[in-house]
Amino acid sequence: MLNRYHLCFVLLVCLTTGGVVRAQSSASGSQTAGPTPRVFLLDGNALAEVREAVLSGDERFLPAVQQLRSEADAAMNQGPFSVVSKPQTPPSGDKHDYMSQGPYWWPNPDTDDGLPYVNRDGQVNPEAREFDNVTKSRMEAAVKTLAHAYYFTDHPPYAERASLLLRTWFLDPATRMNPHLEFGQRIPGRTTGRSTGTIEMRTLPELLDAVGMLAESEAWTATDQEALTVWFREYLQWLVESSHGKSAARARNNIGTWFDVQTVGVALFVGRDEIARDILQTRGLQRIAAQIEPDGRQPRELARTRPSGYSAMNLRAFLSLARLGDHVQVDLWNYRTDDGRSIRTALDYLVRYADGSQQWPHKDMRRPTWTALVPALRIAAHQYRHPPYEELAQQLAGDHFAQDRMQLLYPRIQE
Repeated sequence: MLNRYHLCFVLLVCLTTGGVVRAQSSASGSQTAGPTPRVFLLDGNALAEVREAVLSGDERFLPAVQQLRSEADAAMNQGPFSVVSKPQTPPSGDKHDYMSQGPYWWPNPDTDDGLPYVNRDGQVNPEAREFDNVTKSRMEAAVKTLAHAYYFTDHPPYAERASLLLRTWFLDPATRMNPHLEFGQRIPGRTTGRSTGTIEMRTLPELLDAVGMLAESEAWTATDQEALTVWFREYLQWLVESSHGKSAARARNNIGTWFDVQTVGVALFVGRDEIARDILQTRGLQRIAAQIEPDGRQPRELARTRPSGYSAMNLRAFLSLARLGDHVQVDLWNYRTDDGRSIRTALDYLVRYADGSQQWPHKDMRRPTWTALVPALRIAAHQYRHPPYEELAQQLAGDHFAQDRMQLLYPRIQE
């Protein structure tokens, strides 16, 4: 079984150990009231303290709770979702196999049948929205919303619906997904599946955190938990041993970083800490050295048609890896190469443009908004004891800052 650390993040990412509303409460040995969930990217102690405050009527969290309940009420009418509902049949002939299509691939204008498809980086082909990746995203969003709402409100129907959605996608023999991604991000006329398809499961550790937040409910049983653990053991084996998995692990861009995030997260969930530690101690450190320049630039992400978005996305993956590293005593937060490459350097490179002090110098299909940095900035403000990160987070979040679910999942630390 996994050690029951108090953990964090969502991207994406994470809070460090310590209290939430009162920093260092757990370090001093005090007990946190209420259930402490078994989570990996979020901070279990922080969640428990916020839950106690919410259930006690703390008005600081009221706007965020009201917004979360509204979203959860809507999610009660969504799904259930299943891979078998897609109109296409994978090459295997088994609709239980996950299947998706590369989003930036389009019919070939120079051939009668449109094959083989050709790449238009950054331009999404609407065909790609007709596969399992969209259904999976809807399932995951609904489960997380319902599980979060259950945890913070103790309203059983939310847990019941979240449990149904999880069983339908992962466990029910009639509707479950087979634990592999052999047919992820196919390209018509070229390949039936690619290693890049693993990116579509990058947020699985967030989903596993949501599962942890259901643990105290009667709706999610010990039998469910064990069955889900079995599913993820088989999926972990595919990640580690398949040709697609090995190829994704070698990628030196966001594909590889996010592959490590999900592999480490799944390994921790199923109790394979040694796999998580090995990945973090080897590839985790290597990625920082290979993918981040001394000035913080991420060249492989800057080469894309949406460099601001891809840079923020890969940074989020690095922050997630750092948080996961806390579970197995691998410190990526403070790792720095001799020439200055580090996660914080990559963050600060983006901050100088997000705060408006400098103009984004790279050609971008879309005007950078930087709102994706908000959770990362809050986490970094505490991790690095740097208040300006928190100030920028509030600036970027705008008028809806108080309603943002981040207030519950990544509460502001009071030092």
